[in-house]
Amino acid sequence: MRTHFPAITAAICALVFSSTCAMASNPFPTKDTPAPKDLGVLKPESSSGTLSLTLPLKLRNAAAADALLKSISDKTSANYHQFLTPAQFRAQFGASDDDVASVAAYLATYGLNAQRSGATALKVTGSREDVQRAFKVTLHDYLVAAHGGVPEFHFQAPATAATMPAEISAVVAGVLGLNTRPAFAPHYRQGASRLPKIAETAKGTGLINPFGSLTVADFDEYYDVTPLSAKGITGKGRTIGIVTLANFTPSDALKYWKSVGLKVSPDRIKVIAVDGGAGPPSDASGSGETALDVEQSGGVAPGADIIVYQAPNTDQAFVDAFVEAVESNKADSISTSWGEWEWFDNLLNAPVTDPYTGKTVSDLTAFHQLFLQAALQGQTLFAASGDAGAYDANDGMSPPDYSLALSVDSPASDPYITAAGGTTLPGKQTFSAKGLPTLVIDIPKERVWSWDYLEPLCAAPYENPPLDPVDCGIFPVGSGGGVSFESSLPFYQAGISGVQKTASYQSLIDEDTIPPTTILDLPAGYVGRNVPDVSFNADPYTGYELYYTSDQTGFSVLTFNGGTSFVGPQLNGVIGLIGQYLGHRIGLLNVPLYEIQKASGAHPGKDAPLRVIDSGNNDYYDGRDGYSPAVGVGTLDVSNFAEALKTTF
Repeated sequence: MRTHFPAITAAICALVFSSTCAMASNPFPTKDTPAPKDLGVLKPESSSGTLSLTLPLKLRNAAAADALLKSISDKTSANYHQFLTPAQFRAQFGASDDDVASVAAYLATYGLNAQRSGATALKVTGSREDVQRAFKVTLHDYLVAAHGGVPEFHFQAPATAATMPAEISAVVAGVLGLNTRPAFAPHYRQGASRLPKIAETAKGTGLINPFGSLTVADFDEYYDVTPLSAKGITGKGRTIGIVTLANFTPSDALKYWKSVGLKVSPDRIKVIAVDGGAGPPSDASGSGETALDVEQSGGVAPGADIIVYQAPNTDQAFVDAFVEAVESNKADSISTSWGEWEWFDNLLNAPVTDPYTGKTVSDLTAFHQLFLQAALQGQTLFAASGDAGAYDANDGMSPPDYSLALSVDSPASDPYITAAGGTTLPGKQTFSAKGLPTLVIDIPKERVWSWDYLEPLCAAPYENPPLDPVDCGIFPVGSGGGVSFESSLPFYQAGISGVQKTASYQSLIDEDTIPPTTILDLPAGYVGRNVPDVSFNADPYTGYELYYTSDQTGFSVLTFNGGTSFVGPQLNGVIGLIGQYLGHRIGLLNVPLYEIQKASGAHPGKDAPLRVIDSGNNDYYDGRDGYSPAVGVGTLDVSNFAEALKTTF
């Protein structure tokens, strides 16, 4: 039986899954996270009496910034690739110094100190009492009980939605930091726990190692990176950024690269702790995610430098990590493999009521403005699209008694970031269980990643009685993809065959209540951003090895790892290579990506920059020749794609 939430707010609580409440520097949310207990008003001794908030600042001339991005991305324009510096972006589009001074002066009347931390962000500090007075909230203390070897922990959250003072709402877009629960999960997967194990590891065509033990060397061979390597292209002179919400052990990455035979600089990794950092490495906090992000991106581009922007798992810190990465402008490309359903990201992360519009705003606005700034600076951004197929709202964090709802992940759903989807590689997979016949599943060609092909393992004689896909653990699982209802269709997807609108009759319903309770009716027919943009192999059963030091079991080499969290950093490494090859930053990759797709038609051929993925589905959307909300425009032939960029852009 599922337990229900205590009230954080009457309006919000009915909308929150029990897994979405936690605390900074503590384990990321899962379906096993217990419902928190409201201990009442936060007592002075419960935590530090000083709070730090981040206030996203609204852009000036946002429409002009969007127009400039189109111009910078247009090879016929005089502005083409005339990327801005952070100072230039702030001067043209950031809140004015006078406006910021006005906000700071108003907050000072409450005893709060405000200092600008970027073109689109203001850092505010003050006592808990002064913060509560300024934003008309009362902070409560919540306790999450010990579970699964994880000790109990606390977090703070407002008892009611914060209210933006009218005196500053024309400049400030939200307030982040009032709620310190961990909100985001890594998009990292292993095989279904109750299925039979792989009995025999097979090697697919064009690979060096068997499935489950693939490395970046296999990635290079399969996706045609090796011609660039033969030309001495290693990513030298480029800097890769990783934004993450868990710490890691840097020696794991060095061991991994050495095992693959890569010669790398021993001091190529720089770690920047944002908002105090993410605490010590641990399995529960998602340190395996950070390890794989560094290993994969740095393995694909062994000559590149790496900056890891590491922050606590809160909405404020996630935004602050991007503020650091974008404002410093040191990374040519940045990837993240963390996220949550876009509606949660918009509504549940420190919501604030805007007195002018009555709408609730939060970190989706902050992300969007930062990603626009990054694109104008020539930085290329990537985000994993999620691992729950077309049903991001129903991923591993949600209870089984919520209805299915077509949905996509944030921050991948933002139009100014490249969303990374997933495929399954072709080849044979052999399963066996004691006393049962061996089952061989043969995938004839690379297809959209979902686990529908594993359904025979959920049927008799493997399961008696047979299990449905949900109970078997194979649904919903796969390449995150679909249509956003928070972000409108971006200019680069306009006119692209295969791009879709939001579907009809989509509702998130709590079916455990009597009568069932509708949580949200999703809008139908919305012309929204389609996710993902491009894909690589992400299926754990055709997946990768990971070098990882567990805080529970020590160092080991883990096998059969996957998730779209592998694809984002791989793309990050690829852009590191292409950046060296072309001799400049790429900027928003989606513009040339879709231009190349339209020009080439994504048809197969010796020199084709894109490879068609026209089989399989992500439990709703089918793969196809062209664009699909299951895998985007397909996968890259990296060498050919680099040549297409060089020739065309």
